[in-house]
Amino acid sequence: MTDATHPAPVADPTALRALAHPIRWKLIDVLASEGTATATRCSELLGESTATCSYHLGILAKYGYITRVAGREWRDKPWRLVRPDLDLSASGLDRDGAAASRAAAASYLDYEMTRLKESLRRSPDEPEPWQHANKIMGATAWVTPAELRQAAADVQKVLDKYDSGGENRERPEGARQVRLLAAITLAPLSPQPGDE
Repeated sequence: MTDATHPAPVADPTALRALAHPIRWKLIDVLASEGTATATRCSELLGESTATCSYHLGILAKYGYITRVAGREWRDKPWRLVRPDLDLSASGLDRDGAAASRAAAASYLDYEMTRLKESLRRSPDEPEPWQHANKIMGATAWVTPAELRQAAADVQKVLDKYDSGGENRERPEGARQVRLLAAITLAPLSPQPGDE
């Protein structure tokens, strides 16, 4: 179920395929972190050319993920995210849409795993209170489909508690940006005793 705080899944396969590019996830991340940013600012932060950033920002805008900041008359107008979150689930999508959803999600996971590995490598060089901030946790459980939906809802509540809510949320003194990432995946079916 979707509401004002949780978006409906992206249903357009072409729009989903637009997310299957690593630079676009980097740009989404910059806009989530900065609130607004120009192509020039994105270029500075990502080490990509301004032309490359402009092109990929244009694709994200074409499919409704970002928009120009209203009321700005600068030559290089800033962009902002339309929503701070996306639902990449394939639920309710046709075959083409589900394939595009999986491609977008795979690109997102590749991006996040790269960020996670970089954070682990940097951890010894972080200031003392932050050196042990990275936590990798996992669990294996046997659940019913209903319990799985409840687990996803429970995890979503934890993420929502700490969600930055875009640029409008007040940042506590001494806070740093962190990434909370959760995944619930199915294990492959394995033969049970007595199965042929």
